[in-house]
Amino acid sequence: MTVLQWIISILLMLSAIVMIVSVLMQSSERTGIGAVSGAAETFFGKNKARGMDAKLALITKICTGLFVGLSIVMMLLK
Repeated sequence: MTVLQWIISILLMLSAIVMIVSVLMQSSERTGIGAVSGAAETFFGKNKARGMDAKLALITKICTGLFVGLSIVMMLLK
C-alpha cells in the first residue's frame, strides 16, 4: 500500500465514524404517544432541537459525500 492509500484509508475511517456518530445523535422524527397526551415538546424546544438536528444533518451529508468520494478515489487507485 502506498502512502496515499494509507491516508485515504484513514480519512475513510474517520468520515465513517463521524457519520455514524452524527446519525446516532439525531433525534427521531416520531413523537410517539406523548403527542396524544400533550407531553410533546413546546414550540421553542422544537426550534432549538431543529437547529441542532439541522447541523447534524449537514454534518451527515458532508461526511457521506466525503465517504463516497474517497471510496471512488480509493477504487481508482487500486
